[in-house]
This record gives sequence, C-alpha cells and structure tokens, in this order.
Amino acid sequence: MKELSSDAVASPAIPRGVWILGFVSMLMDMSSELVHSLLPLFMVSTLGASASLVGLIEGVAEATALITKVFSGALSDLLGKRKALTIFGYGLGALSKPAFALAPTISWVFAARFVDRVGKGMRGAPRDALVADLTPPEIRGAAYGLRQSLDTIGAFLGPLFAVGLMIVFAGDFRSVFWVAVIPGVLSVLLLLIGIREPEVPAGCTKARLPIHWRSLQRLSGAYWRVVAIGGVFTLARFSEAFLLLRARQYGVPDVWAPAVFILMNIVYAVTAYPAGKLADRLNRRLLLAAGLIVLMVSDLTMARASDLLYLALGVALWGLHMGLTQGLLATMVADAAPADLRGTAFGFFNLVSGVAMLAASGLAGLLWDRAGAPATFYAGAIFSVAALLLLALSPDDLRERPTA
Repeated sequence: MKELSSDAVASPAIPRGVWILGFVSMLMDMSSELVHSLLPLFMVSTLGASASLVGLIEGVAEATALITKVFSGALSDLLGKRKALTIFGYGLGALSKPAFALAPTISWVFAARFVDRVGKGMRGAPRDALVADLTPPEIRGAAYGLRQSLDTIGAFLGPLFAVGLMIVFAGDFRSVFWVAVIPGVLSVLLLLIGIREPEVPAGCTKARLPIHWRSLQRLSGAYWRVVAIGGVFTLARFSEAFLLLRARQYGVPDVWAPAVFILMNIVYAVTAYPAGKLADRLNRRLLLAAGLIVLMVSDLTMARASDLLYLALGVALWGLHMGLTQGLLATMVADAAPADLRGTAFGFFNLVSGVAMLAASGLAGLLWDRAGAPATFYAGAIFSVAALLLLALSPDDLRERPTA
C-alpha cells in the first residue's frame, strides 16, 4: 500500500507547455468549427452542392491535412525544432478563414478548405511530437488526453457560437464565417508568446528528409501494427459532415444544425481526458476495442434512426468513440517510436490515415447519393468490425505503455 501511495505522490504534473498547446488548439478549433459546423449546409443550400461533392471536398480536405503531416513531422525531426512549423501551420489556418466568408463558388470553398487543411497538416505532427517531447512517459496518455479535451472544448464552443451567431445574423452564413477569424488569430498569438521549445536530447540523431527507408526501418513492428489498425479504423470514420446532412434529413433547420457538433463534442471533451488517464493504467487494446464497438453502435443507430432522439443518441456515441480513441492512438504512436523519429512516426501514421479518410468520405458520399443515407452508416459499421478483427489478431505488444 505504501508503494502505491508513493507512486501516486511521485507522479509528475502535466507540464505548462502542454496546457498552453491545449488552449492554442482550443482557440483554433473554435475558429475552425465556427466554419465547419455550417460549411456542408452552406455548400448544399447556398452553393447547390450534392452529397457526393460534399464528401469529395471533405475527403480531400481531411486527407490533405493528414498526408501533409508526414512531411511536417519529418521536417520537424530533421530540424529538431517543432515550434516554428507549428506556428506556420496555425498561421495558415487563421489566414484561410476570411476566404470562406468571401467564397462565391464551390471551387473557392474547395481552395479555402485545402489551404486550411494544409495548415492543419503542417501543425499537427510537430505539435503532437512536441507534446511527447515536453511530457514524461508515465503521464503521456494523460497529456494527450488533456490536449485533446481542450481541443474538443473549442470544437464544442465553435458550433455553440455558430448557433447563436446564426440567430443574431438571421441565417447569414458569411457573417458567421467572418467572426471565425478572431479566435484563429488569438491562437497564433498565444503559441508565439506562451511556448518555449525543449532542447533536443543529447545523443539524438536527426531524421532524413524526405522520409528515408533507413529511418522507417528503425520503426518497430508495434508501430506498424498501430499504423495498420489506424488506417482501417479511419475507413470506418468518414467525415462528420454526414452527421450534419443526416440531421438535415430529419428537418433540423440550418440555424440549429451545429447543435449536432455541440452534442458530439460535449461527449468528446468530457471523455477524452479520463480515457487518456485510463490509457496510462489499463490494457490499451481493450480500450481501443471499446472505442471501435461504440463507433459501430453509433453507425447502426444513425442508419436505423426513426426520429431525432435516436439520431441524437447516435451522435453522442460518435463523440464517445472519439473520446475513447483519438488520444489513445496518438499515445500508442508516441510510445512505439524513437524520440528522434516521433515527428516522422506521427507523419507516416497520418499519411496512411489520410489516404483512408479520402477513400472513406468519397465512398460515403457515393453511397449516400446512390443507395441512401443508411447505406453510408452501414458501411462504417462494417469497417469498424474489420478494424476490430485486425486488433484482435495483433500481438500483445499493443496492450500497455512502456515502462521507461
């Protein structure tokens, strides 16, 4: 009993820099979700886009963000500096926001979404690697969970403000998009002022750029298993734009549609940090399996939803699966990679996830237009089962955090 008490007392606090990165993420997510919680509806109702086109644009956008991370991660390893790339990425995100307010055509929206997601890709892997650089291994799950929770608070506040601003501006999408510029700029300023990058550990070798086969050879079998599982998992997670379009089918007006993201992100924010702490203590494979099962149930609920109550349940379960899995996957990548290759490891993980996201969202849009909305969600459930089977067949080295 004394040993357990001593370990609990000795457990280090989450570093100040991780908190600041969390608040930076919160502000940028607030900015992004002010736009993204309305953008699919803006494309469909104002610019006349189809579900297939929305799926293609969202798939390309999210895939761009994930694929860009492979280069930003490798570059951050090469330079040994994460902060500058993170600032550049957040800066691109802030600069893209006025373009949504000015967009006269779908092509303009596509270009703005592309730049915005390049910014996300440029900042994502260096930021995730920076969290690992700042945090002791024994509390890394909690650190990723905290950053994810703060990020998700922003993802909740953005749609909440979107609803209020749509009421204030009488349904004027463009006026709401202009307001999104403010938290985006604040996030960049906080990052500039608040983060001091740690020194590169002695003895660390720099990665090659572009990604070199010798660098990839240093990544363990456990890492590649996480990559494979993450890729199949992403096939089950098409763009959340389809949650908004599903709500629209049930008569939810454009003004209130962001409530879908509010509900999803409340559940996500509440569960991400506790799930991160559990990842430091419990069997990680079981936690990931639980998240996949929740995603499968969410898909089936939304496929078979007969009213708004069932739809709300499906959306809440979607948020729960994200809380259980997103920080966990980041922790598993960080723990499976050498310290000097963390940026590359996050980047390559996101490259695979990006290709899967493009395929998933494109397929979701096609199924929606040709076979109906339920087919989209049934397909997601099938991919969830595939990811569960791959997880069940993987060795025991995915279970726990490293001891050092």
